[in-house]
Amino acid sequence: MYNIKQYFIPLLVGVMLAGCSGDAPTTDNSNNQSGSPSTPVTESPAGSSDTKDDTPDKTQTPSPGGDKAADTGTDKNRLTLDIYQVDAQCEKLVPNKVAVSAENSVNAAVGEVLEQVASSDLELAGYRVDVDAGSGMATVDLRLSPDSQRRFLSLSTCEQLALFGSLRKTLTDNSQFNISDVRFTEQGQEIEL
Repeated sequence: MYNIKQYFIPLLVGVMLAGCSGDAPTTDNSNNQSGSPSTPVTESPAGSSDTKDDTPDKTQTPSPGGDKAADTGTDKNRLTLDIYQVDAQCEKLVPNKVAVSAENSVNAAVGEVLEQVASSDLELAGYRVDVDAGSGMATVDLRLSPDSQRRFLSLSTCEQLALFGSLRKTLTDNSQFNISDVRFTEQGQEIEL
């Protein structure tokens, strides 16, 4: 019984004092049953007051206005394009507005389409886009990874629409590209579909 009072009374006094002062309760070494020092608990209220002082600074540091200003600066270097992708029924291509870098926007548009149609069994190692300004013809040269399980000719009609149809429509329907037609090659050889 004596041992219970030894631990219970300091705990009760600590809780009562904490309730009156509004601060977080602290433990006393006499109530430390686990044997670990009470220093971290004692430092916690001081740390929490430091945290309270830091909290306004932390909320002010990532200022939303500053981020918007940064976005506005980069918006001058960005171009909004219609990137086409196949619908859920695989019947038609639907546009999706995407902002890309104004520099090399044709390559960026092709990259966006390829990200949307990427699959684990058709692995691309890279691509290159050449546009003949005189004729308005774009050539998209695709390179499959040597580890790719599938080839372009093995794609289903839906997969062909998703890949080649999306690329063709994205490049021809964005008027700022001045592209009238698109042909596809694999390492320089025409892809026959």
